[in-house]
Amino acid sequence: MKEQKKQPELRFKGFTDDWEERKLGDEVLIVMGQSPNSENYTDNPNDHILVQGNADMKNGHVFPRVWTTQVTKQAEKNDLILSVRAPVGDIGKTAYDVVIGRGVAAIKGNEFIFQNLGKMKSNGYWTRYSTGSTFESINSSDIKEAIISIPRIEEQQKIGSFFKQLDDTIALHQRKHDLLKKLKQGYLQQMFPVKNEVVPQLRFSGFKDDWGQIKFKNIIIRVNKSSNSNKLPKIEFEDISAGEGRLNKDISKKFDTRKGIEFEPNDILYGKLRPYLKNWLMPNFKGIALGDFWIFRSTNNISNFVYNLIQTNKYQKAANDTSGTKMPPSDWKKVSETMFFISKNLEEQQKIGEFFQKLDQDLSLQQLKIEQLQQLKQAYLQKLFP
Repeated sequence: MKEQKKQPELRFKGFTDDWEERKLGDEVLIVMGQSPNSENYTDNPNDHILVQGNADMKNGHVFPRVWTTQVTKQAEKNDLILSVRAPVGDIGKTAYDVVIGRGVAAIKGNEFIFQNLGKMKSNGYWTRYSTGSTFESINSSDIKEAIISIPRIEEQQKIGSFFKQLDDTIALHQRKHDLLKKLKQGYLQQMFPVKNEVVPQLRFSGFKDDWGQIKFKNIIIRVNKSSNSNKLPKIEFEDISAGEGRLNKDISKKFDTRKGIEFEPNDILYGKLRPYLKNWLMPNFKGIALGDFWIFRSTNNISNFVYNLIQTNKYQKAANDTSGTKMPPSDWKKVSETMFFISKNLEEQQKIGEFFQKLDQDLSLQQLKIEQLQQLKQAYLQKLFP
């Protein structure tokens, strides 16, 4: 194969040589996975970690999820793991010796190769080589014959180090985000009464009265005003980041004539279909909710307080007490009749609501930093590779 020469748009100082196009199989060792027998799968962390596909990788790293007692094909610590079945081309590193199943391949490559493969995935390279109309897959030949551009080893090291530092920064912010989520879950358990308790474990100074017990249907009213206005933005399940209570896209211009339930600022949207997905939102604008949402409006309580009440384990347990279908909706009769302890002091409700609002703002800010860094990385991938 005749080598073609090229250069990236952006380079580190001192590097001017053309890059060379090579076959991936000529640059790295590739091992295709072989799945163990399913009866050997376990949930015992003392057994061998099994990597079968995308589900076993998270944020570019192997995420132990399944274990096995049978060793078939293996990858070693620091190897790269490439998914060869849908979604094809996802790439991650392993910090462990692992058994690899048929859905992945192991690649012995450096940081430069890792980032290069990441660019190929984001550019849709592997989609062209996917076979099968119903299930994407690539085979050993597709991987070995894949064309990558390679500079001198010194430039590879520079580029690899640059992206590793960027990845480490993203990972740092991701850890902060995850810690904030755990912190919020802890506070939800401490600042709302748990079973057999009439007051929360943790309270703001100056509040001592017992909380009152009340049915959920007496805390809120369910809004059912339908509308197909094309002047109000529409919200669907897919627009909400599950469990985070934030929009994952700009819907300010999402106008059409589909019919849904009209909501007001500070109403609470709760996804009643598959409630375990935790689709909830308290928007600060007027709009229309499409699909299986309940819309709650606080009556004599602080909206932010009620919004966090529905995020507690007790509410989630009531909302998930479902039966009958593969995609069970929450049972309004069960939820509405569930008894909750709530503070009778609106000032205490206000403080609790504001406290969690600040936590949510910190979470959103942290998520924004992650997204901005990820976008920055994607831009550099396009400029630092041809």
